[in-house]
Amino acid sequence: MSNTLIIGASPNPMRYAYKAAHMLKAKGHDIINVGIKKGEVAGTVIEQPGVPHDDVDTITLYIGEEVQHLYYDYILETKPRRVIFNPGTENPELEALLNDNGIEPVEACTLVLLATGQY
Repeated sequence: MSNTLIIGASPNPMRYAYKAAHMLKAKGHDIINVGIKKGEVAGTVIEQPGVPHDDVDTITLYIGEEVQHLYYDYILETKPRRVIFNPGTENPELEALLNDNGIEPVEACTLVLLATGQY
């Protein structure tokens, strides 16, 4: 399995990013948590965005459009195969940027994709 990078990771069990981290791990996926909160989720420390990773297949977004611009360079330099825009994170500007850089934008729910075997 390839790594999934979760942008907007949170140690709060009520957040969807938290639920996604646990479900990804339960389904055998390796995760990288990135966010502004300190702590850990599903046994993985939450990192601050910094040096891009070079082994990421999928980025799944749990941050709103209004702050995503802060992550544009980080996402592009990470060079994932795809970026999943979970409900509420849709962003036409970032989707166009991804397309221009050969990265597939996907408007979907990570939890649903995992639950239905489509991940």
